[in-house]
Amino acid sequence: MVAHNSAAGSASKPKVAQIQQSEASFKRKRGVFQKDLQHMMYGFGDDANPLPETVALVEDIVVEYVTDLVHKAQDIASKRGKLLTEDFLFLIRKDMPKLHRCTELLSMNEELKQARKAFEVDEEKLASVD
Repeated sequence: MVAHNSAAGSASKPKVAQIQQSEASFKRKRGVFQKDLQHMMYGFGDDANPLPETVALVEDIVVEYVTDLVHKAQDIASKRGKLLTEDFLFLIRKDMPKLHRCTELLSMNEELKQARKAFEVDEEKLASVD
């Protein structure tokens, strides 16, 4: 019984090393979102120049939240084989402010796409007339 446990323990060590290695290979650049977060923090009532440590902490929290959300969405989508926007909406369905904001942004994005498409068509018509 003891030999079985030690064999199982030694078999799991390479997996742990692989996970740590893959996590290390996906190290993100810190500070990528600092300027945006500083502006957002100021908009929500913080100082115009918040402490760098505070911005770094908020960035870590945001990146961790988004990463976790993406992993959960990928788990949901794995049955289907394709990650869709609806997977994210499903995950936030119980948080009504987030859900409403996301649907608002998605509809605005769709309106912008249609406006760009209409603008391109108008531009092509003008170019063909000349």
